[in-house]
Amino acid sequence: MDRMHGKVAIITGGARGMGAATARAFTAEGASVIVADLLEAEGQELARQLGGAADFRKLDVAREDEWQTLVEETLSRHGRIDALVNNAGLVHYADTMSFEPEAFDRLFSVNVKGAFLGIKHVGRAMTEAGRGAIVNIASIAGLQGGNGISIYSATKWALRGLTKSAAMELGPYGVRVNAVLPGGVDTVMGNPEGLPGDTKNQYYKDVPLQRIGEPEEVASATLFLCTDESSYICGAELSVDGGMNAGQYVRRLPGAPKA
Repeated sequence: MDRMHGKVAIITGGARGMGAATARAFTAEGASVIVADLLEAEGQELARQLGGAADFRKLDVAREDEWQTLVEETLSRHGRIDALVNNAGLVHYADTMSFEPEAFDRLFSVNVKGAFLGIKHVGRAMTEAGRGAIVNIASIAGLQGGNGISIYSATKWALRGLTKSAAMELGPYGVRVNAVLPGGVDTVMGNPEGLPGDTKNQYYKDVPLQRIGEPEEVASATLFLCTDESSYICGAELSVDGGMNAGQYVRRLPGAPKA
């Protein structure tokens, strides 16, 4: 398998969940991956499992100096950066009137500023090279509102705007910027209770595919957007949500799934 043969990718929030699944998918296709995360033990273990195809680097995505160092080290070692996956993200559940400003600042710092800094510093290296692919992991919450997730939703709406604007600015230099919008995914963030088996699907009966998604399903979409197979896709949003954003069932009308 060589869809990413010879390419170098940075994946933020890469130590677990969708980030780890993406790292596995990329290395399986021949990429060299930098797993960037604050979770040292988990990130180092993942890099060990992936062997020589991956390295772990501790990164606080909200700190510009750490991005600068990461890019310099990656270019020094590999001589190139072909893909950036801005996957690092936080969620905080609270109604809007109860949301604390400190939590607000932290969500925007990681979910939006982190992606912005990645685009700024990795994008500079990519534009100089005349090639590259950047994928921002947004969310279906960036297409709609939701109770208890207002600020998280706001960050994902912002990330969609950043994606499209960056696509316009970097596209002329051969750098494609796109977004993947997951729905519910079976990760620590998407299934915080760790519900097993069919139990974890109980909240997804109004989703056409009737189940929660798996990290590998999101990773496959991200991989596609970083390969040459998507060479004419720029500024796009790819929903990986089991049909969550397609609509809401009216149970009394024909075509709704049986209860």
